[in-house]
Amino acid sequence: LCLQVPELEKATVRIRQPERVRGIIQSLREQGVAKLQVISDFDMTLSRFGCNGRRCPTSHNILDTSRVISEDGKKKLKDLLHYYYPIEIDPNRTLEEKCPLMVEWWTKAHELLVQQKIHKGDIAQIVRESEAMLRYGHGMEFFDQLHKNNVPLFIFSAGVGDILEEIIRQANVFYSNVNVVSNYMDFNDAGILTHFKGPLIHTYNKNNTVLQGTEYFQQLSTRTSIILLGDSMGDLTMADGVPSVENILKIGFLNDKVEERRGKYLDSYDIVLESDETLDVVNGILRYILAE
Repeated sequence: LCLQVPELEKATVRIRQPERVRGIIQSLREQGVAKLQVISDFDMTLSRFGCNGRRCPTSHNILDTSRVISEDGKKKLKDLLHYYYPIEIDPNRTLEEKCPLMVEWWTKAHELLVQQKIHKGDIAQIVRESEAMLRYGHGMEFFDQLHKNNVPLFIFSAGVGDILEEIIRQANVFYSNVNVVSNYMDFNDAGILTHFKGPLIHTYNKNNTVLQGTEYFQQLSTRTSIILLGDSMGDLTMADGVPSVENILKIGFLNDKVEERRGKYLDSYDIVLESDETLDVVNGILRYILAE
């Protein structure tokens, strides 16, 4: 397979069952472009995890640390992060334990943001001033290839929809084939944030439960070949809303605590990319599948 997708030889690539992966990629290619869709997380999957030794911000971080948040607000948001984030990534807690706590965290964070009276008109500038960036190694090629071949890209994010859309827009790749489900802000007539629209999406409910009633996957019922991109265990359920999946290739970005989490990621994802800040491997696979 490395002959067809040389990017799979990169040192960052780990695959537990190469034969199985070869079979899936082959099937994706044979099923053809008309059956393909891509379902992806955004923060730390399509956006970068780090740059020059520094962490890049998530869509929540961009807002939390921006100039439109008071010092007191920043402190409270940071306190929430320090309390809840260890719970989110704790391998010894069950999903049943984590879910209500995640809802609690997101709800409190959103309430704090609403108190800041954020103005809709400030969002583009907040993003411009932030250090957010899409993964390089032709991150744009990823969006371009999918757009050119009319392959739907579904971005499923527990982040802030308004912010991540703006990141994609500023990179000039917010094409018509891109569809986002995320936590969106609601502004009043004066353009001030009043609340977040439901349903609340957090790390561990990215599945059918929040997609109930969305027609997106029903409209794409013939798109039974899926490439799924994520960076957490919660991302593995993102394709659960798709009616009848024939082939699914799960690619996981293992950005942090690599040694500690490697086993779990290799058990769950078909291809694991360790500390890889690019989309090279994904682009290579797409080039092979989409080739005439």
